[in-house]
Amino acid sequence: MLKPEIEDGQASLADPQFRADVLSGLERRPRAIPARWFYDRRGSELFEDITVLPEYYPTRTETAILEEICPEVTEVVGRGRAVVEFGSGSSTKTPLLLRCAAPSAYVPIDISGDFLRESSRVLSEAFPDLTVLPFEADFMRPLTLPAEVADTPKLGFFPGSTIGNMIPLMAVDLLRAMRASLGEGAMLLIGMDRIKDESTLVAAYDDAAGVTAAFNLNLLDRINRELDGTIPVDAFAHEARWNDDRARIEMHLVAQRDVAFTIEGRPFAMRAGESIHTENSHKYASRDARILLRSGGWTPIREWTDPKGLFGLYLAEAQPERPAP
Repeated sequence: MLKPEIEDGQASLADPQFRADVLSGLERRPRAIPARWFYDRRGSELFEDITVLPEYYPTRTETAILEEICPEVTEVVGRGRAVVEFGSGSSTKTPLLLRCAAPSAYVPIDISGDFLRESSRVLSEAFPDLTVLPFEADFMRPLTLPAEVADTPKLGFFPGSTIGNMIPLMAVDLLRAMRASLGEGAMLLIGMDRIKDESTLVAAYDDAAGVTAAFNLNLLDRINRELDGTIPVDAFAHEARWNDDRARIEMHLVAQRDVAFTIEGRPFAMRAGESIHTENSHKYASRDARILLRSGGWTPIREWTDPKGLFGLYLAEAQPERPAP
């Protein structure tokens, strides 16, 4: 395969954490790269395409729940909070919440700057009287939010069951980071996908049109482009697997033949059948979801689901900080 053309200085400008995660992830066994690196501009666009696929039930199910419960959310949360969304707002769910919650400001946080700015522009046009404060950052760590909302009560919004992409210990760490970022008196509205039959789950992550496959393979294109890689992308295939022991869907990029490639000059080789583990999507029963929230510093106060019990939305309030011993 021809080496992709790299603009002068492009590799040197790559996110250093991306570089570190890719190199260490490909050196370890089994090989794995964190799912957050899916979301360059192309990856973010492909994920938006995934959300409207017939097999991908989470988005439409969560949207339907949100449409129904919005008045109740507003009654409990109150109006005028700053809505802080962890991940750029989608074109469907975010406007629903913004219309019913009447926030004083909206702070979308995302690691993909281009996609963040574009989604923020679209929402600013749809809500011209709303203060929109896009914040490019990795929300896996505690953040100092913009000064404009420092003294405003906050409602965190984390839809899409993105929490499921992390192993439970990391999910707890993320919830604690959100608690620290949002501060005292904060509330959190979060979506979590539920355990269901294997055929429904696998189909949602391996659609007939191949959009999820393109999303997964785009990670290799990103490595080639940003890290001066020579990965033969056509030598890999997307695979979705249900891991029943860990209650999660796993996405892998499986080598279809023996391959050798370099990343920033560092050599790698993979055997046919060997895979790069690129994503987990954990599914949570109702009790497990509540335990997870409590472990992360949040007290669940409301829970909603759809008639088929496919998906859960939870409203939680920040637990008071414990005084230092």
